[in-house]
Amino acid sequence: MTGMQFTPKGYGGHRRNPEQVKRDGWHEQGVLAVSVDDDRLTWPERALVEQLGAKLYGKRPQGREVRHGR
Repeated sequence: MTGMQFTPKGYGGHRRNPEQVKRDGWHEQGVLAVSVDDDRLTWPERALVEQLGAKLYGKRPQGREVRHGR
């Protein structure tokens, strides 16, 4: 007996990479996800990201290891 193959929405098929998820979030919802250590940013831009993060979520713990997962 063979049944229908059904995959619920969001399961299986194409999986977006993290950069595409961030890009889509910005374009579709105006949400910006950026790492303070992103190599594409200049040091003033990194400082601004750090200031925004601290203002919205509080300062980061000192000595915290940064994850580089690109």
